[in-house]
Amino acid sequence: MSRIERRFAQLKQEGRAGLVVYLVAGDPDPDTSRALFEGVAEAGADLIEIGMPFSDPMADGPSIQAAGQRALKAGTTLRSTLAMVRQLRARDPDTPFVLMGYYNPIYRYGAEAFARDAVAAGVDGAIIVDLPPEEDAELASPARAAGLDIVRLATPTSDEARLPTVVGHASGFIYYVAIAGITGTRSADAASVHAAVARLRRFTELPVAVGFGIKTPAQAAEVAKAADAAAVGTALVDRLAFNLDPDGKAKPGLVDAVLADIRALAAGVRAARRT
Repeated sequence: MSRIERRFAQLKQEGRAGLVVYLVAGDPDPDTSRALFEGVAEAGADLIEIGMPFSDPMADGPSIQAAGQRALKAGTTLRSTLAMVRQLRARDPDTPFVLMGYYNPIYRYGAEAFARDAVAAGVDGAIIVDLPPEEDAELASPARAAGLDIVRLATPTSDEARLPTVVGHASGFIYYVAIAGITGTRSADAASVHAAVARLRRFTELPVAVGFGIKTPAQAAEVAKAADAAAVGTALVDRLAFNLDPDGKAKPGLVDAVLADIRALAAGVRAARRT
């Protein structure tokens, strides 16, 4: 049983949904980023998505684009991201780590080498935003061989004719993108999320995590009533950015501020099914 499977089984046993937290590796600098990720699970995250910074992130809104640019400027690479994951895994043997990003850095690294090195570092899964299921074999095949889950994306435009292709050969969980468009631009509609999750469950037994457009503890709680997990990224990246000085350097309270928001989100998610 993988860490992802174990975590979702644990959540099911506890009768609650999980909180998935996304931050960009290396944002705003390697030391601050590592300190943040070291505190995320203790603050209440059940799964951690680690953004792989990329120069042309087509699905990301201005906030995460800016985070990626800060990380790249600070020297973050795919290799340094894997090195950070290795350090995080040495401290935390249980929390699932999922890399999220775009295929270009993986293509340059080499798909087989990436799958091998990611698993060796302690990565459990990968969400590759710009790699559709019809074209992901060159990564999915070595990933399956290495034991790396490839988490597929479903969207509001994934109709019933396409969903079998989306969920076929997926592993770990399905990530449902709750809005059409880029990250951080608008909020998800609760009723449409509930309907979409119910429709997805007709096509797969994998857990369903819902992301994009979830900004507040109340919104996360609403999603947690329907889905197996609520994923939050842009709101936390915005909190990080709010705690940068005019030169883009981390203010002393940055880590505490972001972790406080994660604690509030976790409290909302954990209370969702009690009401």
